[in-house]
Amino acid sequence: MKRIAVSQRIDHLPGRDEHRDALDQRLVQWLEHGGALAFPVPNGWTERSSLRAWLAALAPDGVVLSGGEDLSVAPARDETEHALLDYAQARRLPLLGLCRGMQMMSVRAGATLVRIAGHVGCRHSLQAASGSKLSPEVNSFHAWGLLECPADYDVQARAPDDSIEAIRHPGLRWEGWMWHPEREEPFAGPDLARLHSLLAG
Repeated sequence: MKRIAVSQRIDHLPGRDEHRDALDQRLVQWLEHGGALAFPVPNGWTERSSLRAWLAALAPDGVVLSGGEDLSVAPARDETEHALLDYAQARRLPLLGLCRGMQMMSVRAGATLVRIAGHVGCRHSLQAASGSKLSPEVNSFHAWGLLECPADYDVQARAPDDSIEAIRHPGLRWEGWMWHPEREEPFAGPDLARLHSLLAG
């Protein structure tokens, strides 16, 4: 099975004055169904070289940027994900950004996020680009989105309001999805097939 480095959200517990890394167990299970083992990436390194050493020890086969809080809310997570993007790009590893993860990929490419209405706690159809095999309907849990495609990416799907729901990098095995495949019950076949294809190259 493929070893996948997965970014984590940061939960703050004021009563304990603790910042805890967290990952939805359903994402671990979704990756398992796709033939991959999840290795959660710790946040809060004091030196980026320590994260590089952790990645060198793991030698992952790919990277997943998970969903969670908005960009800039947790600077330590932002720093971790920038380092993961650098690592994946330098080694040409497959990378999948989910919801916030796609937003991180897009902002890094120079795109601007905009407020999106009617995308929190709902479902909507997908208008897939020609040749893109995606689920016809997906869940939606984001208040920020994209109206214009980031530089160096292609649009793979849009929502009915024309906001961008999926992107793909033509030169790297990188994709971004604005939905959460791990929250589908049961897991959607097209999502798993696309994950398998991305990891297999």
